[in-house]
Amino acid sequence: MALHLSVHAPVSVAAPAQKYLFGPLIDFFMLGGSAFLILPALYFVPLRYEGVVGLSAFLLSHLINHPHFAHSYQIFYRNFARKVRADGYDRNLQLRYIFAGVVVPLAMGAFFIYGATTGNARLLGYATNAMFFFVGWHYVKQGYGMLMVDAVLKRRFFSDRDKKVLLFNGYAVWLFAWLQTNVVITEQQFLGLDYYTFAVPPWLINIAFAVAAASSAATAVMFGHRWHKHGGALPYNGVVAYIVTLYAWILLVRLNPLWLLVVPALHSLQYLAVVWRYQTNVERDRADAVEDSGFKRLSILGPLYRLRVLIFIIAGTILGALGFWLIPMALSALIPYDKQVLGSSLFLFIAWIFINVHHYFLDNVMWRRGNPEVSKYLFR
Repeated sequence: MALHLSVHAPVSVAAPAQKYLFGPLIDFFMLGGSAFLILPALYFVPLRYEGVVGLSAFLLSHLINHPHFAHSYQIFYRNFARKVRADGYDRNLQLRYIFAGVVVPLAMGAFFIYGATTGNARLLGYATNAMFFFVGWHYVKQGYGMLMVDAVLKRRFFSDRDKKVLLFNGYAVWLFAWLQTNVVITEQQFLGLDYYTFAVPPWLINIAFAVAAASSAATAVMFGHRWHKHGGALPYNGVVAYIVTLYAWILLVRLNPLWLLVVPALHSLQYLAVVWRYQTNVERDRADAVEDSGFKRLSILGPLYRLRVLIFIIAGTILGALGFWLIPMALSALIPYDKQVLGSSLFLFIAWIFINVHHYFLDNVMWRRGNPEVSKYLFR
């Protein structure tokens, strides 16, 4: 979720209203606090249990991770014709919707078709490098976005200067972590296709480390100053989300192989907290939320808007399974290609890269300041 909302504080003398997505504890655990419990526990898993724990973490990650991708498609392409016509959207947002929703998938599709039909495995391998690049960038934007969401809910707004410090630090930490994975040229594999990292000179790593350390110190000072200025008041759940995202999920994630398996699930849980709250408000706002006769008979299950949210979640789970597994596996069985050159999982490779990269572009449009749906449904 590339949340990068920027909201200016209104002039007010009243005490800030305390709002949450779901509640103080739920927000804490879903936005990132669960990492404080899960990641240390995984670090001390006995060697003989690592296989079972790793498999469990892998399955859990898929169960949580895939619906979070699907939900972005459900929201982005909902009423897409209206977004393309700029019906209720400004010109800038209209162009962003067209670019992310039409131009990007067509360009990516052309890239994968060309690479597959020409048997150019090295070209396709570049897509893996691009995916890891965008995934880190996406994590930074989402961590920052969660802090901004919590700040708006708590009415604890950050100044423009503070936001610049937060964003600069996020990019600095991410860039240092990404460069660390490219210290030497190595050949890796992702779903059967080779890709290559590149050699980064030591002096560049040292500079990146110095910048990340300095920006982290500046961020800590900024938080301390705000804490002191506002009498110990901070959007704490958002601060936790920001810190955990940058340092536990990006910078230190390679300390333990099990962390690599579970962090995508924690990242997705962070995203789902916002999406499920957003969708709940969408369903509450529907004119037929109570009057739809097709749902009246199910009212014994609780408020009807909750049933619609459940349907939204189930649909996302099904779409995730289709996009990541069922459709790619069917295409692999039906469409012949050179498996000796392109591996046995070509369509799985294409689907995973496509969805991961496209997800960044979708979120970069949906969750930005100026999108009328965000202000209407997220902060209610």
